[in-house]
Amino acid sequence: MKLDILAFAAHPDDVELSCSGTLLKHQKLGLKIGIIDLTKGELGTRGNAEIRALESAQASKILNLSARENLGFADGFFKNDEEHLLSVITKIRKYQPEIILANAIEDRHPDHARAAKLVQDACFYAGLVKINTLDENNIPQLAWRPKSIFHYIQYNYIKPDFVIDISSEMDTKINAVLAYSSQFYDPNSKEPETPISSLAFLNSLKERASDLGRMINVNYAEGFTTTRITGVKNLMDLY
Repeated sequence: MKLDILAFAAHPDDVELSCSGTLLKHQKLGLKIGIIDLTKGELGTRGNAEIRALESAQASKILNLSARENLGFADGFFKNDEEHLLSVITKIRKYQPEIILANAIEDRHPDHARAAKLVQDACFYAGLVKINTLDENNIPQLAWRPKSIFHYIQYNYIKPDFVIDISSEMDTKINAVLAYSSQFYDPNSKEPETPISSLAFLNSLKERASDLGRMINVNYAEGFTTTRITGVKNLMDLY
């Protein structure tokens, strides 16, 4: 299955928190969207891998994804090495996305920046014909390099290079985030408090989206950074 946009995430819920509105917006334009989670988030203070897998499946239904997979890398300990690169390359070649969204280039959680670099490197290597990978049926894959890779913004604030209007998608985005009930605000939870389990953190998602939206005179927006110059076809495409 070819996807138009493929979002990679170090942990289940990274995409929902950071760029699910953008995925939803482009899905409404008729594009196929999917997510690849690198780990199961098993080191998280709250919940466990099994619970997060169920929550991820629920969030995927809310987002109406065309595809979602989990590579099962070790949470906290995956590396940017040949083994992990080849796993990511295999998925890029499988889905042949035009655009890839990846973790923040730097953030509070060390996994995020490491995942960002891993996926960025894999995008380049996926286009090299002399790197050989096989699909699930042991059939050699064709080389494929996405047109663009953009990094979403996560816990730490990073000044975006561009923002996407998600005003019409904000409510669904929040519903997808709340599918991860083990991780985020639940007044009845007996789990330990974490930086992301408070009501204040949940409210901050809308506050940040509102602030980014204000910059382009819309209600809500999501921000992205890029490591190379981004072109537009004409000035009329810009806010």
